[in-house]
Amino acid sequence: MSKEPTKIETGSLLIAEPYMLDLNFRRGVVLICNHEPDGTLGFVLNKPIEMNITDLIATFPAFESEVYYGGPLQTDTIHYLHTKGDLLDNSVPVLPGVHWGGDFEQLKIAIESGEIQPDDIRFYVGFAGWDEGQLEEEQRYASWMVVPGEQQYILGKDWKTLWKTVLEGGKDTYEVIGQMDVPNFN
Repeated sequence: MSKEPTKIETGSLLIAEPYMLDLNFRRGVVLICNHEPDGTLGFVLNKPIEMNITDLIATFPAFESEVYYGGPLQTDTIHYLHTKGDLLDNSVPVLPGVHWGGDFEQLKIAIESGEIQPDDIRFYVGFAGWDEGQLEEEQRYASWMVVPGEQQYILGKDWKTLWKTVLEGGKDTYEVIGQMDVPNFN
């Protein structure tokens, strides 16, 4: 049985339904950074990998910033979400106070000068993506719940409880699910 999907837009959060089996998204929270008629792109917010950005890019300035698994697509690419859209040309606003990408050379200069601190940015390897209509179809079959994004969820430190926190903040239906003792199959 399918249901009518909640509208997805740039800045929405996708919350994996409690019994999703896909290891890429199990108990995942995905920030949608670009939602267009021909497809959707986002980043899984709560799956860190045990690496620092300087482990991945040898020429990167000394900087303590953990890297996250952004999704299963193009895992040979690095992306970043940050609060410094005014410092980086070509950064894309996603939510008030949250930007995606921007000029990489300007990023390195801003880090070296101290204008960007670890709390201002998060790096991702790969991304999550859906072709035209694919995400809406998954949503119809209850794979995802959709809530508006908030800056506190994007760069917060508490990634271990983010899935539950977002569910409990989703009011009514989602709040009940967030309080369930759902097995974590990780």
